[in-house]
Amino acid sequence: MLFLSFPDSEPSRTPATIAASYFPVTADFFDRASYGRLRLAPRIDDAWLPMPLPSTAYDIGRDWSPRGREAYLRDALGLVAEHRPHLAGADILYLVADPTAPGVDADATKVVNLERPITVAGNELRRVVTLFEGEPPDRLVLAHETGHVLGLPDLYHRPGHPGGNWDRYVGDWDLMGSQFGMAPDLFGWHRWKLGWLDDHQVACPPVGGVTRHALRPLAAPPEPGVPPEAGDTRMVVVRTGPSEALVAEARLPIGNDRDLCTPGVLLYRVRSDVASTRGPIEVIDGRPDGSACHGRSVRPELADAPLDTGMSHHDPVSGVRFEVGEREPGGGWWLRVIRP
Repeated sequence: MLFLSFPDSEPSRTPATIAASYFPVTADFFDRASYGRLRLAPRIDDAWLPMPLPSTAYDIGRDWSPRGREAYLRDALGLVAEHRPHLAGADILYLVADPTAPGVDADATKVVNLERPITVAGNELRRVVTLFEGEPPDRLVLAHETGHVLGLPDLYHRPGHPGGNWDRYVGDWDLMGSQFGMAPDLFGWHRWKLGWLDDHQVACPPVGGVTRHALRPLAAPPEPGVPPEAGDTRMVVVRTGPSEALVAEARLPIGNDRDLCTPGVLLYRVRSDVASTRGPIEVIDGRPDGSACHGRSVRPELADAPLDTGMSHHDPVSGVRFEVGEREPGGGWWLRVIRP
């Protein structure tokens, strides 16, 4: 994590105090989400690197012009290569701009994907996280951007007009949808892709049958000493097409979801043929006539989406039916899946 100052502003805070807004919060989030399999060990630089141009010269903004972005990265990475040779071996580079500089726009924070990898201090980088946050920064913003570094898509909707609904697809239910969400833990689908859930923890019901699953809470830490064959199902995946699946997982107010609004079995649809911000994942509203947690939820209509005991959902397209039974000993629910 490196810190960039500009000739048109004198930083009012030290790099260490700014870094404390991001760590250990970000590292703790991923430690819980990965069941301890991902460890973020940040190296925090202790000095400001002076950029050669004023902050207003880089055209910083959410829809950053290619000219401004290229100039910013060229100058920043040039400073890094010249003054920070100890970066060899780093996996992620966080570039933090002085939040008090007049040309810094907090809405511009993003991961820059490089068309061609660059070598900095002998280390090849394909992505760079550029942080332009104010003080304090947006909640869990660095965890969201780190999710992009790991290859996860944006799950929010980007409306084409002011006042549009950014949270229509997943509401509070995943960090990649909203870092302000009440239940920001990563979907089980993402954890599986990242290798944090093992195949034996994912049930895939066969075509033309009825199966019953003890669905343990997604966020519950693994039980030490329990062998895989003992059963630890965290997710049920029903493939419904060449690029589509329905997923069920148990969400409770624990871990990263401690502020969750409505516990239960959450259902969502995954589509691998849909791009980032276009709805590659959509939460299925198990209670379409209700809403919950107004004033706290980013989308109250989906805050009560999970199914509870005695509730069910029938997918009209695939014909798959999910029926939620009693609580299972691990804290989750028994789930019955009927697949035509």
